[in-house]
Amino acid sequence: MTKLVVLDADVLGRQRTGDETYVRNLLRELVLPADDAGFRLLAVTRRPDLVPPGIEAVELPARSQVLRMAVGLPKVLRRLRADLCHTQYALPLRAPCPCVVTVHDLSFARDPELMNRRDGRIFRTVVPRAVRKAVRVLTVSERTKRDLVDLYGIAPSRIVVTPNGVDPAFGPGEGSRDYVLAVGAIQGRKNQLAALGAATAVGLPLVVAGPAKDAALADELRRRGARLLGYVETERLADLYRNAACLIQPSRFEGFGLPVLEAMASGTPVVATREPALEEVAGDAAVFVEEERLADGIRLALALRDQLVWAGLERARSFTWAATAEKTLDVYREALGL
Repeated sequence: MTKLVVLDADVLGRQRTGDETYVRNLLRELVLPADDAGFRLLAVTRRPDLVPPGIEAVELPARSQVLRMAVGLPKVLRRLRADLCHTQYALPLRAPCPCVVTVHDLSFARDPELMNRRDGRIFRTVVPRAVRKAVRVLTVSERTKRDLVDLYGIAPSRIVVTPNGVDPAFGPGEGSRDYVLAVGAIQGRKNQLAALGAATAVGLPLVVAGPAKDAALADELRRRGARLLGYVETERLADLYRNAACLIQPSRFEGFGLPVLEAMASGTPVVATREPALEEVAGDAAVFVEEERLADGIRLALALRDQLVWAGLERARSFTWAATAEKTLDVYREALGL
């Protein structure tokens, strides 16, 4: 008997960087294996035009995320008679079916200063409830799994690590290599000011690709000479990686670190701070340094370019969205007792 799985795809088209990348690629890679496994997949979203072929779409407008999760999404689940619901971070209120939830990171709980006060308060309210009520919790790294166990007491057996993969758009090619690239939303925890200082110290401009969540920080970066591109689509981002001398990722907290993986897949050396999730993703295929030694890290990456490019390409091959989709389907089976 076919089981209906409803995925909350509200992030599509909202420039939500990693969260949107996760949903877009997961939906695409679920199409064929889900059909073979006897699942009917449906995405609930405000942008049905962005749902990949092979996935049914239901439009659900959302002026308020609170009302959407409290009223709109539960109503859709009841109307569709869903067998299972898959969301990110929060569960629909009084869901009429079992739910699984994906949590990418717990930065808002580990260090409240890394998120604005309003968003932090919301996340600290909805995420603990979601992970305790969900039949399974998905996350993208062992680092976040440890955080879920340590902070919320979730049994390790209820948490499944499904690492992110590499979008097919990212691949190696010749480039200009005349700038340092930072990828990610402009906010304190991404630490773009440290990236700018390091790039300036080695005589290269800094290009930043990502939406400005902190307007004051964005203004400061511009004033100091960084080139801010805002949110960029996947194809342009792929070109930015290929043309960069290196990627610099001086994050203060990450749940995974997709730019590190994307850069490696693009044949671009990576320089990063010693953050557990970044080390988990890159292994020995990147240059890891303390924040105050980022400039030295860039110099080393440029000197070891050929070695790092080879190691990065090899490392990136072990992360695929197809594997993510297969592991996710296994979780759906477990959640439904199949």
